[in-house]
Amino acid sequence: MSASSCYHCGLPIPDDVDLSVKIGGETRAMCCYGCQAVAQSIVDNGLADYYRSRDALPESPREAMPAVLDQLALFDHAEFQKSFVKELGENEREASLLLEGITCAACIWLNEQHVGRLPGVTAVDINYATRRARVRWDESRIKLSDILAAIAAIGYRAYPYDAAKNEEISRKERRDALWRLWVAGFGMMQVMMYAYPVYIADGDMTADIESLMRWASMVLTVPVVFYSSAPFFRNAWRDIKLRRVGMDVPVALGVGAAFLASCWATFTQAGEVYFDSVTMFVFFLLGGRFLEMTARQKAVSVTEALAKLLPAFAQRMPAFPAERSVVQCVVADLQVGDHVLVQAGDIVPADGRIVEGVSSTNEALLTGESRPVPKAPGDPVTGGSINAESPLVVRVDQVGEGTRLSAIIHLMERAAAEKPKIVEMADRIASYFVAALLLVSVAVAIGWYLVDPAKALWITVSVLVVTCPCSLSLATPIALTVAAGALARDGLLVTRGHAIETLARATHFVFDKTGTLTTGRMHLVDVLPAAELSRDECLALAAALERASEHPLASALRHGWTGAAREAVDVRSEPGQGVEGLIDGCRYRIGRPDFALALAEGSLPESAGEWLASGDTVVVLGDENGCLALFRIGDELRPEAARLVGQLRALGKQVVLLTGDAESVARRVAAALGIADVRAGVTPQGKHDCVKELQAAGAVVAMVGDGVNDAPVLAQAQVSVAMGGGAQLARTQSDFVLLSENLDHLRHGLSRAQRTLVIIRQNLWWSFAYNFVALPLAIAGHVTPWLAGIGMSASSLLVVLNSLRIQRQESD
Repeated sequence: MSASSCYHCGLPIPDDVDLSVKIGGETRAMCCYGCQAVAQSIVDNGLADYYRSRDALPESPREAMPAVLDQLALFDHAEFQKSFVKELGENEREASLLLEGITCAACIWLNEQHVGRLPGVTAVDINYATRRARVRWDESRIKLSDILAAIAAIGYRAYPYDAAKNEEISRKERRDALWRLWVAGFGMMQVMMYAYPVYIADGDMTADIESLMRWASMVLTVPVVFYSSAPFFRNAWRDIKLRRVGMDVPVALGVGAAFLASCWATFTQAGEVYFDSVTMFVFFLLGGRFLEMTARQKAVSVTEALAKLLPAFAQRMPAFPAERSVVQCVVADLQVGDHVLVQAGDIVPADGRIVEGVSSTNEALLTGESRPVPKAPGDPVTGGSINAESPLVVRVDQVGEGTRLSAIIHLMERAAAEKPKIVEMADRIASYFVAALLLVSVAVAIGWYLVDPAKALWITVSVLVVTCPCSLSLATPIALTVAAGALARDGLLVTRGHAIETLARATHFVFDKTGTLTTGRMHLVDVLPAAELSRDECLALAAALERASEHPLASALRHGWTGAAREAVDVRSEPGQGVEGLIDGCRYRIGRPDFALALAEGSLPESAGEWLASGDTVVVLGDENGCLALFRIGDELRPEAARLVGQLRALGKQVVLLTGDAESVARRVAAALGIADVRAGVTPQGKHDCVKELQAAGAVVAMVGDGVNDAPVLAQAQVSVAMGGGAQLARTQSDFVLLSENLDHLRHGLSRAQRTLVIIRQNLWWSFAYNFVALPLAIAGHVTPWLAGIGMSASSLLVVLNSLRIQRQESD
């Protein structure tokens, strides 16, 4: 192996690449990030003996990531699998893989069918937009290396998913597509230069000059067919060997037949040539696929951006707070309890709490909330958010898979892997359509050969090309992918494949109250002085007594007082009752009415009855003389809740408030929001039964809850939305997670879901209408092969561009 060759695969190393891995104590050069990643994994997992024991490089170096059987065996090593394989049971495993070589929806279908039929494989789902595969198998029946070998056997390559590898493959796809497109475009222009004089001569050109034009056109068409069109022929041959029909079969048949017939006409100096049509068709088809690929990669940019959000390094403070020295470390080496310094402008490396500093964080990519969130000591921060203003010292609470960002990525991957029924239906229709198209093409060829043999070839080619159902296969998955990315940017995370479609169809929206329509944070509603003290004096005493308490009610009282703090001594807390202490030599109690009044055996004022019946929490302040004041503490309505309910009612949706709280509290919240259907005092099982009752009456129910005690009813509803709490996020079984907890984002998400459903319908109608119109025109001979190429490419491109409209923001 030369010094300028990759130690892993043997390919030459480009001049601008400087990558290496230390193997056996020596630094070995690598040609790309993919080889570097695999080689580093081999070394890290103690498998470096592989390099010492191998007796040759892979036969096809470009396939060595790894692709030969001795390398595939590495994937069966337990240590090697840690980063991308999950254990679901005693023998059940699930891997997240990245597929290379996918060119159309038929490739997805082919891989799913082929791998799904392997003995021991229990599930395989591939996302068209991201090229990511989720494969589940029984380890006792089949090995991962066998699955990868089966994928390689049908002409594709599978790797453990990682963001760097995905980006590298995307760049390679774009580079190869551009080169093939450039060759096809150059060939098309040159061939047209020779074809045009023949057309305008209209038979007046001499035979030798016309023959020269044909030979020149053929020579220029060869690289277009054998290089630019190579993927079509390769994929078609693979499908035929597997006795399956994919999208590239009719394309390859059309291009090949037209080219071979034109070559025969050139050699024999008889008949028509179609070199201009061939080159033009290939150019337009490749152009359409390149634009489609670019749009697809743009559509999944949110998921990829999240995967790359965490920084590689962190500033750890190993001796904090005794010392403030900082040591740079790899983020993966952080442990729970570590303290890290996050400078202004830096990314928070892990989930934690602030122990020092005041700043604000930008969480736009995580939650869709564009405004910076103020942060102070004690406040939580999320890994991946950006510290906007001043340095912070953060204590690490969660690392690795336990972080909120990891949970978000996991849920997005789960949604991408699940295939909605509407997509499966479109895939089935497309596969049957291709088979029917081939039968129709045979009939057209025979019919025109009997009527007018001179036209039979180009009309058959036009039929094969113009009706290839690429747009039908793209219609649904590209729209759902764009929608999922746009919703994630809005702070509404899609976690199930069917969620977008079902949300758009929902007829009833059922809301929990606490933590959903309300913030779940207690606040001081009112103060009722019961003695000679003023409102402010009562609040000052209450805040002093509750100064050290962490109870939510204590926090509400402290925040209700904005004046100078008073000091309480000899403070003691009675769990479940309240707090007692001395202020300026006088003894006070605050808490439950019976506890607070026990100092003087007093009673509540008559006006307290209405407060106690309101359903809000009532806290009493008393001293040795009796009751001093009552504090009414309630849950705060989310400011955007009324807008959401108003829009739902305007759309004709039924809105239900379903809560375990008291009737009086529920009625007050419902009245403030304009909700007529209120069901209060309901247990978790009662909520479940209520939703089931609505469904029995024909309702499509969307349940919105905080996920803490709403798991049964969230699971029962056809589509569910959970408010995005950090720890609960990792366990949620809901279809959506409202990361920002801003109900405006749910309101915008509903509009976007409805627009997505409309656009999917438009895409499907366009696909069917296009084929319905194009097929008879092609059969009748009104569509030339080059025009068929334009039509097919334009049809697919229109579907993609129409789907991208989902990303547009709507004004309030």
